[in-house]
Amino acid sequence: MRTTSGEIVETLPRSFQVHSKICMELMRILDDIMRIFPDIEDARPKCSSGIESLVYLNNSIQKAKLLLQHCSECSKLYLAVTGDTVLLRFQKAKKSLEQSLIPIQSMVPVVLAVERLVHLWALESAERDAFLVEIACTRSSDQLFSAKKAYHVLYKKSIEEDVAHHTTGDYRKLLLPLVSSHRYEGDEVNLTIAKAEAKILHEKISKKAYNDDDLIRILATRSKAQVNATLNHYKDAFGKDINKDLKEDPKDEFLSLLRSTVKCLTRPEKYFAKIVRLSINKHGTDEGALTRVVATRAEIDLKIVADEYQRRDSVPLDRAIVKDTTGDYEKMLLALLGHNDA
Repeated sequence: MRTTSGEIVETLPRSFQVHSKICMELMRILDDIMRIFPDIEDARPKCSSGIESLVYLNNSIQKAKLLLQHCSECSKLYLAVTGDTVLLRFQKAKKSLEQSLIPIQSMVPVVLAVERLVHLWALESAERDAFLVEIACTRSSDQLFSAKKAYHVLYKKSIEEDVAHHTTGDYRKLLLPLVSSHRYEGDEVNLTIAKAEAKILHEKISKKAYNDDDLIRILATRSKAQVNATLNHYKDAFGKDINKDLKEDPKDEFLSLLRSTVKCLTRPEKYFAKIVRLSINKHGTDEGALTRVVATRAEIDLKIVADEYQRRDSVPLDRAIVKDTTGDYEKMLLALLGHNDA
């Protein structure tokens, strides 16, 4: 059974009822006026319907003026009784609404990630695997969990299930624990573990055992703070950054994915700045890669990525985008970068 606007008004406080009834009456008058216009337009000299409509219009306008005056007096009375103006009350409501939207804004990166996941399995394997690493290694544990939950709702199955189905061999061995992980987000580190696991990593890489269970376990399960501590000790103890040791074969795509995993866990801004640089500098813009970075990092760290891009390339990111893109696509990217007048 439908509830009428009149029934709703009766449940409001008396002062609200007065304003509500006035507003509804004004709406009815406006509707009457709108219905009159066709008669006026069709009217010809000495046409009685046109004259009658004009008279009715004049009466309606006069009634509307009286109601508006009454509404103004009610508003003054409201101010006198409550010490509050209708406008101020509206501003308070607006502020409350903005505060309530803050938790929703934090979900924007998750929504964008899920939008990308929708098309995940249509991508080429290298781009697909890179995106999975980005989602798994640059998001917080809560954001990753939310993205996986949304994926579950959309597809009636888990992202882990599809990763297992669509990947094979070493790629599956790395990607599945990455997307399944729920890392600790704190800053605490265990230096004893960092030293021990740095040694394990060096031993496995020296033997070219890049798919070793312990190597993958360390990268897939340790907190980002712990991974950073381990890799810092790796460099101090063995004299080289781990990613340099993982460049034994630059053409090996699995090693490339391992390096991306390390970079996403430790310096995501450098990783994404490089993706942007490669997408712009190549012959013809790689719109897929460029959009992936700008859209999915817009509400997270795009400003940091842009700063890193400018530090490395000596050109502001927005200027590089303007030079390399056009039309609505350019405007969309600039808007995500914070150019409201794009």
